[in-house]
Amino acid sequence: MLENRPKFHFTTQRNWINDPNGLVYLDGQYHLFYQHNPLGNTPGNIGWGHALSTDLLHWTEQPMAIAFANGIMAFSGSVVVDKRNSSGFGTNTLIALFTAHHTTQALQTQYLAFSTDQGQTWTPYEGNPVLDLGQADFRDPKVFWHEPTQRWVMLVVLPNEHKVLFYGSSNLKNWDFLSDFGPVGAIDGIWEVPDMFMLRLEQQEHWVLKIDIGSGALHGGSGGQYFIGQFDGKRFIADSLETKWLDYGKDFYAALSFANLEGVSTANLEGVSTANLEGVSTANLEGRHVWLAWMNNWQYAQQTPTSPWRGAMSIPRELSLRRTADGFCLVQQPIPELKTLRTRNFSLENLQLKNETRALPIDGQQLEILLEFTLETAQEFGFRYGETTIGYDATTQEVFIERPQPDLEGFAGRHSIVVPLEFGNLQLQIFIDSCSVEVFVQDGLFVLTDLIFPESTGLELYALDGTVRFRTLVVWELA
Repeated sequence: MLENRPKFHFTTQRNWINDPNGLVYLDGQYHLFYQHNPLGNTPGNIGWGHALSTDLLHWTEQPMAIAFANGIMAFSGSVVVDKRNSSGFGTNTLIALFTAHHTTQALQTQYLAFSTDQGQTWTPYEGNPVLDLGQADFRDPKVFWHEPTQRWVMLVVLPNEHKVLFYGSSNLKNWDFLSDFGPVGAIDGIWEVPDMFMLRLEQQEHWVLKIDIGSGALHGGSGGQYFIGQFDGKRFIADSLETKWLDYGKDFYAALSFANLEGVSTANLEGVSTANLEGVSTANLEGRHVWLAWMNNWQYAQQTPTSPWRGAMSIPRELSLRRTADGFCLVQQPIPELKTLRTRNFSLENLQLKNETRALPIDGQQLEILLEFTLETAQEFGFRYGETTIGYDATTQEVFIERPQPDLEGFAGRHSIVVPLEFGNLQLQIFIDSCSVEVFVQDGLFVLTDLIFPESTGLELYALDGTVRFRTLVVWELA
C-alpha cells in the first residue's frame, strides 16, 4: 500500500487538524497555528497547535499553543505583531484574537491572548471577551493594521446571516462596530473564516475579501469565494457581487494569509539555498503576500483513510492580481522556495500524440510537473497519475481533475473550470504529494486542489480523438 502522508505539505505527527490560524512572520520564522485535537483524529478538544519554519516548507511541530480548557475551545482566529505596543503588553508582542467556543452554553465570543516569547506560551487577557454579541454562531476574527486610519481592523462573521462584520480598535481590546458586508454571492451554506488584504496592480490599490462556505460550494461541501473592491478603513465596497471561487478543486478551505510580511524578500529566507531560484525576481518577494489552506472538505474530512494523523495544509501560495477580460482576478502561484526541493528530472519537447497514450519513464509520490500544450485536433488530452486524470476537454473548454472513489461519500467525480485557450496554448504546473494534487493553470490564474489516494504511481500522457502537441514536459522528483 502506498504511503498516504505527504512529505512537503504540513501534517502533525498525530491526530486531527483543520483550519490554519494566526499565520505570522517574526524574526526570521514563519508561525503556523492551526485547529488541532491532540487526543484524537476527529474534531474535539479543539485548541491551537503550533509549528515553526524558516522556509515555509520544513516545519517543526511545537507544544500546544492554546489548549482546550475550562469548557472553552479555541476556534479559528489570527495573530498580529503589536509593533507600536498599542495593547500595552509590550512592543512586538504577539497578539492572538480567536473565537472562544463555550461548550457549556450556546455561545461564541472573541478572546485575546498574548505572547512575549515568540509564541511559545500564551497568557489570556483578563478582560476577555473583547467582543460578545451573545450569539451562538459568531466567529473567526481576522485582524490587521490599517495604516491610513491608524487603527486595527477586525473582520468576523455571522455564519447563518451570511454577514462579515467590520470592527475598529486602537488597542486590540476595545472594538467599535464599523460596517457589515453581505449577504451576497454564494449563500447556500454558512459563512466562515474571512480574510482581507490589499494588493497593488498597475500602481493602484485593490482589496481582496475572502469568505469561506461551510457547505454548498462549487463542487459540493466546503469551499471559498472572494470579492475584489475598495476599503476605506470602515467599509468594503465590492467591484462586483458575482462570486469568484478561490479553487476549482474540492479540497481547499479556510485559506489564511500571513501577517507581518512587509519587507520580506529572498534575503530574509534564512537557510534557503537560492541556487535553485533561477528566474525568480526578488522584487516579487518584497512585501510578499502568502497564504495556505486546510486541504480537505467537510463532506468527508472525518473519514479520510489516514492514521495516526488526519488533515494537511496546502502548499503556501504567493498572491497577486491580474487583469483579464472578466475583470481583476486573484492569482495564486506556488512559492518559489519549492524549487529548492527539485532533484532528478525527466524532460521532453515538441512531442505530438495522436489517439494514443505514452507512458513516462519516471514515477514517485513527490513530483512537480510542468506541462505546456498546443491543442491541434484532439477532443481531450492530458496527463494521468495512477488512477487520477488531469486533462483538458476541448469540447467544453474545461481543465479538470477526475479522481476515483476511495469509498467516501461525495469524493469521486470530475472537478473543472472553463479555460478558453488563447492561440490553443495551455500551461499546467502540477504538484503531487502522496495524497494530494494541486494544479496551477495558466501561471496561477486558476487552481484546482484535490485529495487523492492512489493505488499506483505510473505517469502517462494521452490524446483522444485527434492530435495534441506537448511543447514542453518536465517532471521533477521533489526531495
